[in-house]
Amino acid sequence: MAVILNIDTSTEVCSVALSAEGTVLCHREEFEQRNHATLLSGFIKDCLDRLRELELSLDAVAVSMGPGSYTGLRIGLSEAKGLAYALGLPLIGVDTLQLLAVSVMFSGYEYPEGAVYAPMIDARRMEVFTGVYDQALTPLLEPAPMILDADSYAGFLEKSTVLFFGNGSDKAREVVTSPNAVFVPDVKPLAVDMTALSELKWSRREFLDLAYSTPWYRKEFQATSPRDPLASSSASNSPRTAR
Repeated sequence: MAVILNIDTSTEVCSVALSAEGTVLCHREEFEQRNHATLLSGFIKDCLDRLRELELSLDAVAVSMGPGSYTGLRIGLSEAKGLAYALGLPLIGVDTLQLLAVSVMFSGYEYPEGAVYAPMIDARRMEVFTGVYDQALTPLLEPAPMILDADSYAGFLEKSTVLFFGNGSDKAREVVTSPNAVFVPDVKPLAVDMTALSELKWSRREFLDLAYSTPWYRKEFQATSPRDPLASSSASNSPRTAR
């Protein structure tokens, strides 16, 4: 029986779940704030306290690796690495887009046969991190950043129902108008939904390198240069032409 501590901090939600063979033994979530650095250690402690109460031992630590929030992903992976190293445990990485797809698959809703899954994580402006998966989680569109327009997913929408979900799907709703587009509301990546993915990787012994693993950002980080206060002041004091 594999006992796994699952951690997700890829979006605005911070969540942790302790699982054993598909059964969630303890879980903690916070939906309202981006306060992962403060909350995560306490959530992990609660799950480890429950582990001791049940007189079980931990076999692995799993963490969502992205795509998602740069800051959130770094916080989650750092905490997971530290815990795995301290306890001498393997580290498992879970793709956040697949995690979202699994959340919808296990939600209990019935969708048309042959429907495909298009998880979406919000990026800037009209951009999202996305991919398209079949019901076996085979990638039909490899995960990548995408700038949405009216032709996005057109090839998939011509052939089958496409389920859109995740915190970037509201952007797609603005431009995708096909009758084959179904928008699934309120789907968030949660540690309680990681169990099937983390246990599959455990069974295959697919572990991350503790020293060299990094979040799967899917694109390069773009830092914003600080504004020159003198330039700003000069611009504000320059004469303007009245209209």
